[in-house]
Amino acid sequence: MASSSSTLSVVLNTGAQMPLVGLGTYKLWGPEDVYRAVDAALAAGYRAFDSAAVYRNEADLGRALKELLPKYGLTREDVFITSKLGPKDQGDKAMEGALRSLSQLDLGYIDLYLIHWPGTQGLAVDDQRNPGNRAQSWATLEELHAQGKLKAIGVSNYTPKHMKELIQSCKVRPAVLQVEFHPRLCQTELRSVCEEYGVCFQAYSSLGKGELVTDPVVMEVAKNCERTAAQVLLRWAVQQGVPVLPKSSNPDRIKENAKLFDFTLPDTDMDGLSALDCGHKYCWDPSDVA
Repeated sequence: MASSSSTLSVVLNTGAQMPLVGLGTYKLWGPEDVYRAVDAALAAGYRAFDSAAVYRNEADLGRALKELLPKYGLTREDVFITSKLGPKDQGDKAMEGALRSLSQLDLGYIDLYLIHWPGTQGLAVDDQRNPGNRAQSWATLEELHAQGKLKAIGVSNYTPKHMKELIQSCKVRPAVLQVEFHPRLCQTELRSVCEEYGVCFQAYSSLGKGELVTDPVVMEVAKNCERTAAQVLLRWAVQQGVPVLPKSSNPDRIKENAKLFDFTLPDTDMDGLSALDCGHKYCWDPSDVA
């Protein structure tokens, strides 16, 4: 059933289709690690790959894809590549940063390019220059989007406040908001903001940095449906139409994480998992960024 993960997708507000499951590449370092993970992912049916300038693996990812796509009878157009503008390039360095990502990946264009963080590296979170820098970065992304170099543009780690500010000022509406999302962080307000403005809500850190796989509720659901805890957590998101980006360097786990479409969680289990919501963030918290 793994191949079905390549056919199930969400339609972005640009009209493009983005796969519901992509390989997250955070902490995949070095050409060998990246190559092995991409090879396993393509074999398992993944057609989306998520990188970022701060991951320092864009060049390795681009190279691995160029070498491996022919092996699977695929072309550049068959895969969906996401990358992100680093916080150090927020503002007047955004053009330089985005062009660097394009050049590192060297795949002609990027399917989705996100502002990685609402703040600017080197500025305090409450620095009033942050909103201006975000706006400048967004205008740069709009320009590159108009040129066709960035097929879709979006943001990551934005709060409802940051989202509303962007929606009010942008010419091109963001296609995606990528944030931390799992049963302990259901992001109800952010999801309704995204729904209201036609922005795709995408999850990262679905396993809560690995802590949620040992949660008793998650383990019980997994036992009942004879799945891994990781599969249950990922299925909980995709069953709500939320795309996920499981990350692993282990080929077996990469394959396992793609098998999300040959089972369904009963409503009682979905509700039981959602009831774990306590607003807990395992990753960086953007709430205080001005």
